[in-house]
Amino acid sequence: MANNSFRGSKHGRRAEANHDAEFSCTLQELRSLMELRGPDGLTKIQKTYGDVNGLCARLRTSPVDGLDGNSEDISRRKKEFGQNTIPPKKPKTFLQLVWEALQDVTLIILEVAAVISLGLSFYRPPDAERQSDSIGSTGGVEEEGEAEAGWIEGAAILLSVVCVVLVTAFNDWSKEKQFRGLQSRIEQEQKFTVVRGGQVIQINVSEIVVGDIAQVKYGDLLPADGVLIQSNDLKIDESSLTGESDHVKKSVQEDPMMLSGTHVMEGSGKMVVTAVGVNSQTGIIFTLLGAGEEAEEKKDKKSKNKDGANVEMQPLNEDGEPEKKKNLPKKEKSVLQGKLTKLAVQIGKAGLFMSTLTVIILITRFLIDTFWIQGVPWTSECLPIYVQFLVKFFIIGVTVLVVAVPEGLPLAVTISLAYSVKKMMKDNNLVRHLDACETMGNATAICSDKTGTLTMNRMAVVQAYIAGSYYKKVPKPHMIPAKILDLLIWGIGVNCAYTTKIMPPEKEGGLPRQVGNKTECALLGLTLDLQRDYQTIRNEIPEEKLYKVYTFNSARKSMSTVLKNHDGSYRMFSKGASEILLRKCSKILKENGKTKDLKPLDRDLLMKKVIEPMASEGLRTICLAYRDFPAADGEPDWDNEAHILSGLTCIAVVGIEDPVRPEVPDAIRKCQRAGITVRMVTGDNINTARAIAVKCGILQPDDDFLCMEGKEFNRRIRNELGEIEQERIDKIWPMLRVLARSSPTDKHTLVKGIIDSTVLEQRQVVAVTGDGTNDGPALKKADVGFAMGIAGTDVAKEASDIILTDDNFSSIVKAVMWGRNVYDSISKFLQFQLTVNVVAVIVAFTGACITQDSPLKAVQMLWVNLIMDTFASLALATEPPTEALLLRNPYGRKKPLISRTMMKNILGHAIYQLTVIFTLLFVGETLFDIDSGRNAPLHAPASQHYTIVFNTFVLMQIFNELNARKIHGERNVFEGVFKNPIFCTIILGTLLIQVVIVQFGGKPFSCASLTVDQWLWCVFLGIGSLLWGQLVSSVPTSWLKFLKTAGHGTQQEEIPEEELEEMKDLDAIDHAEMELRRGQVLWCRGLQRIQTQVWSHLYRKWS
Repeated sequence: MANNSFRGSKHGRRAEANHDAEFSCTLQELRSLMELRGPDGLTKIQKTYGDVNGLCARLRTSPVDGLDGNSEDISRRKKEFGQNTIPPKKPKTFLQLVWEALQDVTLIILEVAAVISLGLSFYRPPDAERQSDSIGSTGGVEEEGEAEAGWIEGAAILLSVVCVVLVTAFNDWSKEKQFRGLQSRIEQEQKFTVVRGGQVIQINVSEIVVGDIAQVKYGDLLPADGVLIQSNDLKIDESSLTGESDHVKKSVQEDPMMLSGTHVMEGSGKMVVTAVGVNSQTGIIFTLLGAGEEAEEKKDKKSKNKDGANVEMQPLNEDGEPEKKKNLPKKEKSVLQGKLTKLAVQIGKAGLFMSTLTVIILITRFLIDTFWIQGVPWTSECLPIYVQFLVKFFIIGVTVLVVAVPEGLPLAVTISLAYSVKKMMKDNNLVRHLDACETMGNATAICSDKTGTLTMNRMAVVQAYIAGSYYKKVPKPHMIPAKILDLLIWGIGVNCAYTTKIMPPEKEGGLPRQVGNKTECALLGLTLDLQRDYQTIRNEIPEEKLYKVYTFNSARKSMSTVLKNHDGSYRMFSKGASEILLRKCSKILKENGKTKDLKPLDRDLLMKKVIEPMASEGLRTICLAYRDFPAADGEPDWDNEAHILSGLTCIAVVGIEDPVRPEVPDAIRKCQRAGITVRMVTGDNINTARAIAVKCGILQPDDDFLCMEGKEFNRRIRNELGEIEQERIDKIWPMLRVLARSSPTDKHTLVKGIIDSTVLEQRQVVAVTGDGTNDGPALKKADVGFAMGIAGTDVAKEASDIILTDDNFSSIVKAVMWGRNVYDSISKFLQFQLTVNVVAVIVAFTGACITQDSPLKAVQMLWVNLIMDTFASLALATEPPTEALLLRNPYGRKKPLISRTMMKNILGHAIYQLTVIFTLLFVGETLFDIDSGRNAPLHAPASQHYTIVFNTFVLMQIFNELNARKIHGERNVFEGVFKNPIFCTIILGTLLIQVVIVQFGGKPFSCASLTVDQWLWCVFLGIGSLLWGQLVSSVPTSWLKFLKTAGHGTQQEEIPEEELEEMKDLDAIDHAEMELRRGQVLWCRGLQRIQTQVWSHLYRKWS
């Protein structure tokens, strides 16, 4: 135990902040001081400054009152010693992003193709016309005027490249801007407690300056380097800097050096800030890394290593020692990403088959037609012409392949996640990792804290047992003997963290503000209810006069403070969990203020008559006690904690109420209806936990679910050797609903046990809430970790995926809704996109094979693919969530992205669209009494025939977008459509642009303007999609057993052992990388670029 080390020496107490004099320390001097560790640092301080107060004097600050907060002084300190910010890596400029986009291999090919195409359009070989006439059957003789239009194709390719580069660069720029906005939002919320002008205030971390007196406490992430002035039982985790996982004891006498980026694991204290920003130890490391450049690259590779530069926290074993990480199962990355990648590979294979078939058919037909039917002899002079035809056929094949890839998918995923994250902010969910958003949609279990999450975290003492009497309401001061009242008020005043206080209400007539630990706030509130002022006691005994403090931690479950009296004796006040502290009490105060022995029988009676009734009403029970150490016995051995915390005298037992949040029972009902099991994991008494669980609806009075204490849980999951066995956990967790008196290690064990379990067919997806420093391992292990934005420590926030800005359980339910909505949005887009792709592939394939030309021209495909995909992804990915999402069970990790119902819709609509298009293609000229567009010469003017085909195709897609809004076979496709203004705007906008393209597009879009009658027929056939959709919905999916599902995720057991071995150093299994490893790089890359399909269509015609 580290002794309290500041005795309030006159040197320290009277040192004033002299802001007029120059600082007697240089920046370099302070930097070299902070590079020293432990005894070396202490020796340097003693040698150079005398003690820490001498250092404070040189920095012109007071160890008691801190800086006076003068703005000129603060500015001078920032100028002299630097600001507490580490400059971020400079964002890439828009031009740099454009240049990066131009590096894409596909784009380079297209740029070369565009130049060649332009060159060919202006160069005519002498015998080209005669040779072209005699070979092949792809068109008649072109007119000379039409030949001049050949440059349009090359220009269109270049234009598409420019469009694509700008879109890609803008997307990357927007993403970076959003990420930086999120980072700055997180940074703005980081505040730290300092003393300025004698007042304890919270300021932004970036406002901390050298010379500030900072208060450090359990759970803090130190924002700057400093030297300890005073400490209480302070232990620091320095693993982020040193890699050593052991907690380091800090005290003024032994090791006063406090380093930025380290975590306070126990205790409290005060330090004078000596280095900030780039001059702090963390800042120096970041500077060496080039402003975090390498750190960011690592973060990209291992996005789940959430502590950035920090080493991953390790779970603790029973002795509090970190367990060695050995063969832990890998935490799987985004389920959705894995399914999408696998689906892309499947589509790629199908596309490859179709494109190969197309090329083979085209070459075979060309050879038969030219050398057999026409009987053209082989001549070497004609070789360039043959090559030109082969290249053309190859490009048509590539077009079919690229048409097959749903290239709008990455954009849909990005838009859906980005939109959800933005909206979730309004629902009090600050998302730190994008993939957590969709993972939450698959959640099957939530392990929630009780205090502050399920309850309001506004505590008040409502019952008390004092001086032998059990009060159901807080007693009046005159009802308690004066001696006992004094002991009670003193015990509460000095044995609560001095950072905890009751502040006046912000608004007149409001409730007083509770600052700090809420349980301690309840006790301070009790002193005010008893008409006493705890602040008077704190003024009499400031924090630096406390002789020793045993701070609260999860193992101790109590807090004790020792005061030294004038006569050399000591008095210790303790508070803690009633059943634990009562076992350490040997006496109790009675009505007359005298003590009486507390025998085991009396203790049991007290448990039965007082503590259990309080707990059964959902009250948290706290025991308050004290112990005197006579001067005659000499100074006790303060490190012998077991001896010190024994023989206590019980002053009182109080019952603290923390009301259940009014919205929580309904939120839990929604979770249960949605197939999500809610478990409460709390450090509270089992009776209290059970009562709260019943009030919340986690337990029903007649349920036979398990409520268990941490000790019992540990006993049942361990074998004779004390090792945890998964089979034993599997017997408990399915029925477990409440785990009480649990340690953070128990929470980690439970979460890990549920995730690793194979007892159910479906792998459980677990969300966990946490606020304490030791919750870090459980938050990391969980599929989604929720940290408390208000009560959470910095360490918990660092380890989390989502921060609940209101600490409210009902916000988790909102996260589930948004997560499921992301999943459904992607499915909606897939249903729409794959219908377009199936139709486009078949039309391109059939058109190429029958007419040796595609009915949909290159620039038309540019519109259909680039614009329609982008618009459709924006329209379908921004559908708002509805309560109906919570009426079904989670999809699970094995559920395919494309269900049978969706497959039925895709194929059903494809049949309708293909029937319409082929009818128009082959008999359209007869139906509309117009000229045929088939077998037209190269560069011939656009025909109304092919314009009708193009127009009908686009209109069918626009109306089918309405059908795609429903993926579970619902009939009313218009339901809620007006709640999504983006969708309505895009549908109307697309229609208007289509009218402009058809009527005024002319040669560039290969369109001829249509008459009103023709337009009405096109619209009628487009609306036919909606009517056909009703017919498709009427066919029961159960009749279509032959339909296959698609888009299953990769399961861990499917991964070969040698690949798992290769990945043992990774934090997580990335399914996308898994698929890339298996050789289908081409298809996955195809998915990454929204535009690939577009260019290939343009690329097709230049030869």
